[in-house]
Amino acid sequence: MEIFNYDFMVRAFIAGIAIAITAPLIGTYLVVRRYSLMADTLAHISLLGITIGFFLNIYPLFSAVIVSVFSAIVIEKIRSLKKIPGDALLAIFISGSLALTVIIFSVMGGAGMNLFAFLFGSVATVSSSDLYIILFLSFSIIFFLHYFRRELFLSSLDEEIAKVDGVKVSLLNYVLVVLTAACVSLSIKIIGTLLVGALIVIPVMTAINFKKGFYITRNIALFISLFSVTSGLFFSYYLGVPSGGAVVAVLLIFFSFSFLKNS
Repeated sequence: MEIFNYDFMVRAFIAGIAIAITAPLIGTYLVVRRYSLMADTLAHISLLGITIGFFLNIYPLFSAVIVSVFSAIVIEKIRSLKKIPGDALLAIFISGSLALTVIIFSVMGGAGMNLFAFLFGSVATVSSSDLYIILFLSFSIIFFLHYFRRELFLSSLDEEIAKVDGVKVSLLNYVLVVLTAACVSLSIKIIGTLLVGALIVIPVMTAINFKKGFYITRNIALFISLFSVTSGLFFSYYLGVPSGGAVVAVLLIFFSFSFLKNS
């Protein structure tokens, strides 16, 4: 267990466990709402936020959270107007954020930015400051999801029934996408922008294949996420591969098993 003799690996495991708990909790509601692509969209927007942070010489994780949260609010506002199809709206934001990222990165000349680590994750990049922010926001997200679990459950299954029951569906939708944006931004250091959507969606889709109730499905997804992240970090260290790729590879093994089991 020499892996835990290194401070950067200890930080990576603590941050990874926090993210592994948070991601499927949010992902359960996104998948039920058929809003899975939101995670990928916000991941690409977070990359833009990181690039802006390097360009303006400010803390990259902070700029990623700010840009992704602001974009999430804008996306939800436009979606609520129902003038643009949801999938088309997300595609526009993905393309736009990538275009701006490429432009800013080319202007910078790539100075001071390890783009590969942000695309695919790198355990060595998790600093003490990153860890404190990840833990604080993760606990905040988990507390909110637990406290409003009934309202989130109702609004995810049927918004009209939730409104009749007195749930402020519109406000809850805004808060959910904001929390998703925060979760995505926090996951970048471990999973990477190109793969973070997988951590939010694949454990939930795997759990759904077992055809259990809502909360049992959520708990199965939570177990799969925790096991995949921790084992993926071990593989990343001992095999020298990007942590994001290792984590998602384990997730895909779980998904393949659940899919074949029910086919």
